[in-house]
Amino acid sequence: MKIGMVGLGKMGANMTRRLLRERHEVVVYDLDRKAVEDLGGEGAEGAASLEDLVARLEAPRAVWIMVPAGDVTDRTVADLGELLGAGDTLIDGGNSRYTDSIARSESLAARDISFVDAGTSGGVWGLEDGYCLMVGGDRKAVDRLEPIFTALAPENGFAHVGGPGAGHFTKMVHNGVEYGLMQAYGEGFELLQSAPFELDLAQIAEVWRHGSVVRSWLLDLAARALEADPQLEHVEGWVEDSGEGRWTIETAIDNAVPVPVIAQALFARFASRQDGSFSAKLLAALRHQFGGHSVRPR
Repeated sequence: MKIGMVGLGKMGANMTRRLLRERHEVVVYDLDRKAVEDLGGEGAEGAASLEDLVARLEAPRAVWIMVPAGDVTDRTVADLGELLGAGDTLIDGGNSRYTDSIARSESLAARDISFVDAGTSGGVWGLEDGYCLMVGGDRKAVDRLEPIFTALAPENGFAHVGGPGAGHFTKMVHNGVEYGLMQAYGEGFELLQSAPFELDLAQIAEVWRHGSVVRSWLLDLAARALEADPQLEHVEGWVEDSGEGRWTIETAIDNAVPVPVIAQALFARFASRQDGSFSAKLLAALRHQFGGHSVRPR
């Protein structure tokens, strides 16, 4: 299948590579010409502009955008909406707010362009391990793109979860849960560090990975981070939040659903910017491990 990919950052570039491995054709575009040239050298078809990208695709076209949520996504969707035609599909795989996705779907529907919101999880490890895809949108459009989704996802890692906006809603809650899990690990390891014993935190993280009820991929990454830097001496305990945790809590308030753990996890990130606790350091190290997010070196 042939598809356009707009946005060749850490996620978009590796998703392109995974699609190429699975014998799909990918036309790529990014404002960074070197990113386009690099992927062109790996088998992708480079485009000089959005207009050029659309022209290189055959109807019914499919274009996937992996750009930052907010204004950049707004502009990219609007620009592509002018270039695509009836029967084409636009996929947003970024971390957009689900209400924005609903609005974009309605706007594009007026031009008979389908909009698919693909909540995407997998970070920098997705190239090898695959991306978990939570997809919202019209069933017909999703079914047509299933070869793309199954190529990107590991086995059982793709699901059509509902209509327009459902994919990004599911990903929003997924990230809220992630906040809570990471906070629990951070607090637990800080308590271990304060114990009246000379505990080897890397050893404990490793043993917990085998047979423990708290084992998880996040724990795998914690073990990796602690093995490389047992006291996290080279990480500042400053933890950013990228928006989804806030949206999760706002949505919970709108629906009168109690989410105290997720709320406290977000507030702990705010607190991390005022002190340098070990718990915050582990959260920062985990974000770097799974998503390649930058950390503040000490």
